[in-house]
Amino acid sequence: MSQEYKSFSEFYPYYLDEHRNLNCRRLHFVGSLIVLVILAAVLVTQAWIWLLLVPLVGYGFAWVGHFMFEKNRPATFKHPLYSLMGDWVMFRDILTGRVSIF
Repeated sequence: MSQEYKSFSEFYPYYLDEHRNLNCRRLHFVGSLIVLVILAAVLVTQAWIWLLLVPLVGYGFAWVGHFMFEKNRPATFKHPLYSLMGDWVMFRDILTGRVSIF
């Protein structure tokens, strides 16, 4: 049975625990970075069709990390909103050095 979280701050430690493997975190980071590049390119070129790549890239990189390296099911399946938020908070935390990918 899935645990219910009252807030994102309660969920985030669980999220990080589900991302202990460095390769999984690296794939999350790369996928998120590519999503940002796609969004910037769409804004510059107005080629809106490229937005179709956003979920494919974002989830694709993350899910490869989970299934190949972490050996767990992505939190997205049980906690979709908090998981999406966790992706971007972890991305920020990697950029600021709070979470390591090395």
